[in-house]
Amino acid sequence: MSATTRTPSAAQLNARQEFYDRIGQQNLAPLWERVGGLVTREPQPIARPAHWKYSDVRASLLQAGALLSAEEAERRVLIFENPGLAGQSRITGSLFSGLQLLMPGEKAHAHRHTASALRVFLEGSRAYTAVNGERTLMSRGDFVITPGSTWHDHGNEGPDPVIWLDGLDVPIVNLFDTSFAEGSESTEIPVVRPDGDCEARYAGALLPDGGSVPDSLSSPLLNYRYARARESLAAIERNGPIDPCHGVRLRYVNPVTGGSVMPTMSAAVQLLGAGFETAPYRSTDGTVFVVVEGKGRSQIGEAAFDWSKSDVFVAPSWAPQRHRAGSESVLFSFSDRAAQEKLGIWREQRPPAA
Repeated sequence: MSATTRTPSAAQLNARQEFYDRIGQQNLAPLWERVGGLVTREPQPIARPAHWKYSDVRASLLQAGALLSAEEAERRVLIFENPGLAGQSRITGSLFSGLQLLMPGEKAHAHRHTASALRVFLEGSRAYTAVNGERTLMSRGDFVITPGSTWHDHGNEGPDPVIWLDGLDVPIVNLFDTSFAEGSESTEIPVVRPDGDCEARYAGALLPDGGSVPDSLSSPLLNYRYARARESLAAIERNGPIDPCHGVRLRYVNPVTGGSVMPTMSAAVQLLGAGFETAPYRSTDGTVFVVVEGKGRSQIGEAAFDWSKSDVFVAPSWAPQRHRAGSESVLFSFSDRAAQEKLGIWREQRPPAA
């Protein structure tokens, strides 16, 4: 039999509060008063479902381009601030994201930092990212990585503005108080490898034989071409099977290890056929979605969003989500799943099998 809980008297409550006040001066606190907020029965994210229309953000970003140069800003980025995390520069509890702009002829100075970064290219032509002396030209939908602590710079050699989405694990790095950053007096890091060298070595499901294998925790492949991913999505949709929760979804991997592209962040791309509606799904990794193609509607928790090309929306941790494609659609997504899996805390929930 369980013990009967008695209601404390007013005198007891006062005595306890005096005790709590006294130990507070010793930088102590009673666990029994706080355990409910520390060890919750389910995830209780502060982040909320949110949606940003690309046309609105683009207009503000171009206005920023008229107000200050890329050199002045170092990185001309408008941050996606989750409405539940106002002022914290976070799109989920653990991730940073924003849209970056380079005007024609502009270059973003070389720098490096502990945080790992990813890019999804959305608009423009003849833009490049250079990582540790290798350039990669970016096309719409391409997924580009910048592993932590690598020198990198960007440039726009085309006639039009270029815009891409940035995603970084800055909040994870800052949680551990391990952030370091370093700038360079040079606009660019000298090119030491031909363009496309990493793709020749690692993009064809092949690995160089007889040479050294990179031992980095991040993928040696800088650019995961959208055209190649799109072909795979279309073939799998024809051949099946179709996942009821995701449609056709492919996870980007490190070709050397088969694991995530970076140690803290995972990325995926999924195809939803016209009219396809996903089954209810939720997982512990708060997820950022970018619409590469199509239009549709998503239900995230109690919120619903109509999305179209280049829009961005976010599903917080453990929020139920369903997606319906109004036309054939492709969604890119990234999250902290890689970090959670390494810690053994990632979890998902699907409908029971029929």
